[in-house]
Amino acid sequence: MIAVVGLIVGVVAGLLLQPSVPAAVAPYLPIAVIAALDALFGGLRAKLDGLFDEKVFIVSFLSNVVVAALIVFLGDQLGVGSQMSTGVVVVLGIRIFSNAAAIRRHLFKA
Repeated sequence: MIAVVGLIVGVVAGLLLQPSVPAAVAPYLPIAVIAALDALFGGLRAKLDGLFDEKVFIVSFLSNVVVAALIVFLGDQLGVGSQMSTGVVVVLGIRIFSNAAAIRRHLFKA
């Protein structure tokens, strides 16, 4: 319940305050969001499977975001930022859809 309230407060604060993203970090924001979504879907799947652990979720969430951003940053430094971004999106996208399929099977028994 606390997480839902925190999500609602965060969305409302974002809509009211309309924060701007600095140009230096703008290329990393979409990758960070995808990494965060991967952690969220993984956490939901773990919750439905009865394996959820708060510490594991927090570490997974933070490490996914940091590692994904570091991979894209490294790609930018090597001059292959768009290819690295694509790779991160593909890998995390596969994980997100895999978790979504498991969640769907769990909820709908199909």
